[in-house]
Formats: sequence, structure tokens, C-alpha cells
Amino acid sequence: MAVSKYYLGYKKLSKAVFEWQAADRTSLLASFMVMDVFSHWLWCLFVWYQRDVYSAFIDMSLLYSLWTGVTMVCVFLLWMSSRFSPAKNPHNNLYTWQAVLITVYSVYITFIIVILGYSSLVTGVSLLGSAMLGMLLIRRRYVWRAFLGQIIAILLVTLFPYCGITLPSLRQMSAITLPPSIHSYMTYSDMTIMKNEALNWEGINYLRQSSNILWRSTHMYMSLPKAIFIIYMFRTLLVVLDNSRKETLQHANQDELTQLKNRRYGLMQMKQALVTIEETQDISVILLDLDWFKEVNDNYGHDVGDQVLITVAQTLSQSLTDDMIVSRYGGEEFLIVLPDKSHASAMVIAEQLRRSIAENVITVDNQTTFTITASLGVYSLTYKECASLKQANRAAGKTETGCELDESQPTECYTESTFDNQTEFTQLSQDICQLLIGTADKALYEAKHRGRNQVVSANEMWAAGDHRINSLYGT
Repeated sequence: MAVSKYYLGYKKLSKAVFEWQAADRTSLLASFMVMDVFSHWLWCLFVWYQRDVYSAFIDMSLLYSLWTGVTMVCVFLLWMSSRFSPAKNPHNNLYTWQAVLITVYSVYITFIIVILGYSSLVTGVSLLGSAMLGMLLIRRRYVWRAFLGQIIAILLVTLFPYCGITLPSLRQMSAITLPPSIHSYMTYSDMTIMKNEALNWEGINYLRQSSNILWRSTHMYMSLPKAIFIIYMFRTLLVVLDNSRKETLQHANQDELTQLKNRRYGLMQMKQALVTIEETQDISVILLDLDWFKEVNDNYGHDVGDQVLITVAQTLSQSLTDDMIVSRYGGEEFLIVLPDKSHASAMVIAEQLRRSIAENVITVDNQTTFTITASLGVYSLTYKECASLKQANRAAGKTETGCELDESQPTECYTESTFDNQTEFTQLSQDICQLLIGTADKALYEAKHRGRNQVVSANEMWAAGDHRINSLYGT
């Protein structure tokens, strides 16, 4: 999906993650932690404000202790995220403070998970979400150790009740008198909060439902906003990475000056076209070289030479269709691959390109002007010729193993590479690419020899028995 310029936080977030200094990223992580801890502080405030309603469900004396602890952690994180943060002091050890920050937060979250009653939702979001976010902003080694330590701590406190150790919990667990007919019906989790008095079924059911609503709402309140925020963060970062990947591929595949595909990518596309060639389809190659380009650089300077290359590249882009592969092959040389084009069509296209290039007028200093020309070599390979080359390649592969070419020969006699289609096609495509380009190159230099600004067909040279073409095939 394309990134809108109005995408919320996109630029700021990408700059924070990829461009900010380590100290600033540490403060940013502390700010995210402040948001999380402050949401817990607001929950304590809400429960205290509604203490008349929730005192039956929550241990209020423990709530005040929790509230004090949450306040202290929030103040510490505020300090770590402020401009007075010790992490921003060049005389302090940044990584030590990163370790302190992640340790305090991990211990705090573990305590919150325990005191809320081991909610799987809170535990999962806190463990995975916080660890993933932390790894983006501070040293990953510290986050990984804190993550493992938090898992171990949660496992231990989960086992404590089985060892006779009672851990503090906000859930009110007062003793009650239950109707004998329902003691087997209600599970431990259902009996979370009860008043310290005898109740009938209607009272117990009301309190049970009220308790579940309160605690499940609490778990969602403490988990879902953080989960949504973390998912948003990673969605934005994936957009950043996708754009970075596209930009990297563009730089890797594109010639910076002419904005055409570079030699590597042009050859890769050419190989792909050879692999996917179908019956009745021909493939043609045009190798184009600018005439007297060295003199242009010597007489007018390399800036004018660059202008010439850009002008020619624009001419090629405007003259060729999207299904044609055009790339800068090197220096002032351009490679044009025409899938599914006969030799006659390729010659027509090459002649049109020659004329279009010759029509360009290059202006120097608004006074001097000159025109440019190009020499082109064309070679076409029919589908039958391509199939013959493939068959010859397979036969050569079998004879190299010392086996007969008989189709009934047992498969054990062949090497593994003989049956590796991907390797075979890759090597075969590379060989045919070299043949096509090498043959077109011979025709190109024949065009130079004939006086430049011409199109020469290697196929016609082959038909005429030219030894310069025949030598490529060993004949």
C-alpha cells in the first residue's frame, strides 16, 4: 500500500528509530513506559474514587500500597524520559542506564501481573509487546535478558501457591458461607470476590458477574491500548522498511545517471525472458553504442557527456514499450532486449532508434550545438535455435559424466546437476545471454567499421558467411 503524506507519525517514527541517537531513543522508550504506567495510575485513581462500589471486589489497603508504588515508578520513568535524564549526560554510562530502565520496568510489570491475578492477556501483551518495542530502541541484549528473566519470574510466582507461599493480590478473597448446592458448580476463578457474609444464590451470582466484569475490563484496559499502540508502531515501521527496501532495490537495479536499469538488472531480466520463452517466440537483442563519445567528453567536458547520456536514455525510454528491456550496459553502451520480436521487427525498431537519437540537438553554453549519432548491432534468436541450444547443453551435460546419450540410460549414471532444472536453466540462460550479446557486439563493431551511424544485422552477417560471426560458434 502506498504511504500517504498524511500518514500519522510516519516520518517522526522513522526518524526516531533510524536517525535519533541512542540516548534519545532511550528517552523515547522511557516515554512509552510512562504512558503505560500512567494508565495504571489512572486505574488506581478510578478505583479509589469508586471505592464504595468496588471495596467488595478489591483489597483497598493493598490498593493504596500499589498506588504508591505505581507513582514512584512513574516519577522515575518521567525523570528518565525528561531532558534531565542521566542517559543524556555524556559523562554517564548510557548502557548502564538502559539496563536499569529495562530492569525496573520488567520488575514492575511482573509485580502488576501477579497482583492482578495472572491475567494471560496482560502477561502476553507485556512480555511480547514490550520486548519487541524495546528491541527497536535500546540495546537488544538487555531486552532479551529482561524478557527471559521476566518469564522465569512469572513461572516462579505461578508455582508459589503450590509451595504454600501466599502472594499479595488485589482480588478480595474473604471467607463466605455458600449454599451447599452450588459449591461444586462454582470454580476458583468464579469465586474471586465475595462478601464476608452468608449469601443466597442470587447474591452470589450478582457478585460473581460484577467481579468478572470488573477484572476482565481491567485486563482489557491494561492490555488492549498498549497492544493497539504496539501494533500501530510495527505497522508503521513495516511501511518504513518496505519503502527502504524499495529504495534499496531501486538503487541496486537502476543506473543513477540515466535512470535506466543497470547492467546487472538488465542481464537478470534477459535471463528471465529466456527461461520463459514460449514456442513460436523469437528473442532479439540490440546493442547500441554512441559515436565519438570520447571526443564529446574531451571537447565539452564530462558534464556535457552526462547530458548526452541522459538525453539518449530519455529517447530510448520514450521510443520503447514496457515489455522491452532497456538498460545501460556500460559507459556509452546500451542493451535493448526485445522478447517475442522477430528479426525483421528488431531491425525496424533499431532503425527508428538510430533516427530518433540523431534528431537530438545538444546545446552547450546556449551557443554551441551539436548532434549525436549511434551505431547499433542486432541479433535475433528463433525459438527453434534456442531449443537446439538447450538440447545441446543437456547432451553436453550427460557426456561430461561419461554416460551414453541413450534416453533409456539409468538415472543413477547422471550427475545431480543434470536433473536440477533451476541450475540448468540458470546456466543455460547465462550462456545464451553471452551468445546473444557477443554476436550483437560483433555486428555493432561492424557498424563502426562501416562508418558509424548505422544498423548492422548479425543474422545477415551470418547468412553471408562472415568469419567474425562464425568464430563465435566455433565454425
